[in-house]
Amino acid sequence: MRQILNTGDGGYEVLKVEEVADPTPQNNELLIDVRAAGINFADILARKGTYQDAPPKPCVMGYEVSGVVEAIGSDIDPDWRGREVIATTRFKGQAEKVVVAPSQVFEKPDSLSFEQAAALPVNYITAWVLIEVMGSLQPYESILIHNAGGGVGLAALEVARHIGATTYGTASPGKHEFLLEKGLDHPIDYRNNDWYEEVMEMTEGRGLELIIDPLGGKEWKRSYKALRSTGRLGMFGVSSASDSSGGFTAKLKLLATVFKMPFFHPVPLIDKNRGVFGVNVGHLWHEQEKARHWVQQLLQGVEDGWLSPHVDETFTFDEVADAHRYIEERRNIGKVVLVP
Repeated sequence: MRQILNTGDGGYEVLKVEEVADPTPQNNELLIDVRAAGINFADILARKGTYQDAPPKPCVMGYEVSGVVEAIGSDIDPDWRGREVIATTRFKGQAEKVVVAPSQVFEKPDSLSFEQAAALPVNYITAWVLIEVMGSLQPYESILIHNAGGGVGLAALEVARHIGATTYGTASPGKHEFLLEKGLDHPIDYRNNDWYEEVMEMTEGRGLELIIDPLGGKEWKRSYKALRSTGRLGMFGVSSASDSSGGFTAKLKLLATVFKMPFFHPVPLIDKNRGVFGVNVGHLWHEQEKARHWVQQLLQGVEDGWLSPHVDETFTFDEVADAHRYIEERRNIGKVVLVP
């Protein structure tokens, strides 16, 4: 089989496609013939050497796949063979074949293409935990979605609209028409305007109940400042630390971003009736029962018709460098997917 190998820290040149032997499932595992694999910002940070959870290099990244069950271990129900499925993977997902445990596998809805199915796990679990599980967004409240045109951003927009909340979202001007069509109530041009001033003007100085922020650094301070009473700030990334060069320069920029992050003291949180929390789905592997419940709720959303992952672009394995560049340049609206 072929897989995408991350050979070291650096630019796009460290990404290689290599041929290796097919994996073999153990007694309690399934082998999936991968038809589509997700790519996430964590994969880009891992390439640059600034993702602390990445496995030692050389390594194969990838948290999510869709495909067909090709082989099963002796302890697995034979009915699994031949099923179209979605699976979460703790790395090694960007390959033509992956081996996973049954707890990581879900039946793919017929209404979703393989590309759409691979776009569901990471982005939608992240959005669901940010908004429904920890953010507790209510229909009478409002939410600001930073990077609303990204993969998590679009997923969050669908979840927030399903709840019935008023939605605000930052995005470059070229994405506003699409986001309005997707139901965003208030698009904000963060490139040409100050998003904080725009939000405060739109809300007549009150602020918002929930803000989900993948930017990091000083932007977390501004997002916290934009909260209304009983407001919550959900932090889930540090995209402002991104540097296309990778290596030492990228690590230096990450360090500078960390120094700009706020410290939240309990007393001001109490006095202002605000809350802050963080989400990292890569640190939830020990919560398999919860994760299965969340995914089942999302799959029910597919069945009910309110959830439909948007795939902006697909790239072949050989085009993986182009996929990284496409995301880093913020050209995507929604998910980018790799296909073998």
